[in-house]
Amino acid sequence: MAHLNRRQWLRNAGIGGAFSLLGGFRALAYPTLPDGYLSNKPTRLSSNENPYGPSPRVREAILRSLDQSYLYPNAFASALQEKIARREGLSPEHIVLTGGSTEGLKTAALAYHWQGGELIASDPTFHVLMEYAAQFGAHIHRVPVRADLSHDLEAMERRITQQTRLVFVCNPDNPTGTLLPAERLRDFCGAVSRRTIVFADEAYFDYIDTPGYPSMTELVKADMNVIVSRTFSKIYGLAGVRIGYLVARPDIAARLRRHVMAGLSIPAIFAAEAAMEDKAFYEYSLRQNATARTMIYDTLDALRLDYVKSQANFVFFKAGRPVDALNRAMAERGVQLGRPFPPLLEWSRVSTGTEADMAHFAQALRDVYR
Repeated sequence: MAHLNRRQWLRNAGIGGAFSLLGGFRALAYPTLPDGYLSNKPTRLSSNENPYGPSPRVREAILRSLDQSYLYPNAFASALQEKIARREGLSPEHIVLTGGSTEGLKTAALAYHWQGGELIASDPTFHVLMEYAAQFGAHIHRVPVRADLSHDLEAMERRITQQTRLVFVCNPDNPTGTLLPAERLRDFCGAVSRRTIVFADEAYFDYIDTPGYPSMTELVKADMNVIVSRTFSKIYGLAGVRIGYLVARPDIAARLRRHVMAGLSIPAIFAAEAAMEDKAFYEYSLRQNATARTMIYDTLDALRLDYVKSQANFVFFKAGRPVDALNRAMAERGVQLGRPFPPLLEWSRVSTGTEADMAHFAQALRDVYR
């Protein structure tokens, strides 16, 4: 019998057909799911996912990876590490591969043996690193956001003591979508990194529409005490594949690397490599995200609900009512919104989706407020 490789087997079994290239990107809202799979599913606008991914090129790469999946991924991971390093203008020793940015956040929480040490963060902001560090004895100092819902960097800097092990900055911020002024952020990270570690979460960096806005990898290149987190989960549409990376000075990176637990799969590595090369899908995703954000703004404007202009793939708006109650009302109409974000319990986060998703959101929200 002729040799039947994994890719051929998948295609012959009909699974490969799920990855077929269906009529351009617009058809890729949910092209890989069986007929009827979503018939009883809500419109999911709760987790800041890219509904158009993975791209056709990435799907093909995942199929190709299956022929190599009997191998351990070390050599493939090293090659990806080198490609990311070249893109960032750094050495491979600066790059720590992780199972999504969540593992990167938890890796940082593990790496700094807290024993009562302090962690400073804005409030609200993305919570994973703080909650994980607290399990290991960290004292969390949460600094309320400013009136415009941006990080209060001055107040955060005033909270630093000799016990501060790490300062966390999410930019663009989740859940608010705010973006810090570039020079102010650079000055803050530069000054704070002389006293402690700065962790810059840049999960949504690709969505920034300010030309030339700098990544804090610039400070890593200057050998500062800065860790930068990036992910393939958002713009690249790989949230379910789980792959991301940290960027840090080699001695810091080595410390972080010792605490990585999950490791990477070969399909994740192949997917990330293909995603980095797929410029057409990247630009398409940015355009679709901009369209979806505008549809959200139009809906909120019509209902006279306040919101923050976003630099990410979600919008934070003032519901004017407890967000738990709003979430229940929207769920009854088939739309999932983001979880509550204390202490702003009358503010809601809605992720961008397809144009059909946004139309569903608009109708549901109008019904709720009517």
